[in-house]
Amino acid sequence: MKSIKTAPGIPEDVDIKVISDNKAEIMAWAFETGYAITLAHPLRRLILGSSLGYAPISLKIDGVLHEFDSVRGMTEDIAVFIINLKNIRFKIKDELDRAVVTYSFSGDKDIKAADLANDQVEVINGDAHLATLNKDADLKFTIEIAKGIGYVPSEDLRDSIDSEAIALDAFFTPVRKANYRIENVLVGDNPNFEKIIFEIETDGQITPREAFGNALETMNKQLNVFGKVFDIDLEATKTKGKNESALKTLLIPIDMLGFGARSSNSLERAGIKFIGELVLMGENEIKSIKNLGKKSLDEIMSTLEAHGFGPDYKLDSKIKANLIDKIKQLKS
Repeated sequence: MKSIKTAPGIPEDVDIKVISDNKAEIMAWAFETGYAITLAHPLRRLILGSSLGYAPISLKIDGVLHEFDSVRGMTEDIAVFIINLKNIRFKIKDELDRAVVTYSFSGDKDIKAADLANDQVEVINGDAHLATLNKDADLKFTIEIAKGIGYVPSEDLRDSIDSEAIALDAFFTPVRKANYRIENVLVGDNPNFEKIIFEIETDGQITPREAFGNALETMNKQLNVFGKVFDIDLEATKTKGKNESALKTLLIPIDMLGFGARSSNSLERAGIKFIGELVLMGENEIKSIKNLGKKSLDEIMSTLEAHGFGPDYKLDSKIKANLIDKIKQLKS
């Protein structure tokens, strides 16, 4: 006889599989039937639409009046130059919202995206081609780069840029791909629970994990308005769930992390059994583990970051206290 439920089950398991710097799979389970698709579809849309990125929004070239003009000594006409410029992925330094950058090139030169990096902006795809100049060329141009989300057509930007500049269509979205699949998982003797697996790829401006975090934050803020109807603080609920999830991850045993033999042996000899112990130690203390070489240290720090405990992670005081108590209980 099927038991009667008074509330849907709450998924407790989450994992992230880092495929490369710009690719990752983020998964969670076990969802009741139908809940996975309910959450996955809007999250995918938010991953694509709410992730902050950077794009050039205007271009001003000395001696050029419009985008159908040309520059003496440059192989590309201005229309092609603009297309190439849009393909370059920038990132503004110092967390500024906008940057105006001027460049000057002359003589025989193949200008690559990397040539545009300076103390104001960094370039993600340095090998991208911008323009080819011959010995008679003298090219000076200014671009304005802005931070934003989604896509903004050039006509919507004209009032906010230099009147002498060419407005550019701005493709801010740093997410190249965001897909999901849903698989059945067995819970007890019930095979109808579900697992969501997100596949996320970015252009390098942000990581897949950051893109997913942006989507979750946006979803929470959008839903929070309904909490006012019932005086429910969804932010507090989210924080509680986030803390519980973090604690569960911190208690993952070391032998489940796939470390190489040298790293595993060093950690075992040091009596370290859980990922949370490494997080409590920090990088400097981990370095001091006997017989732990640089390669092993890099492997450990990379694994910690992949599970969300990178160098910028700060352990909440409540989670820390609970973690210490749990580790003591499990090791006793």
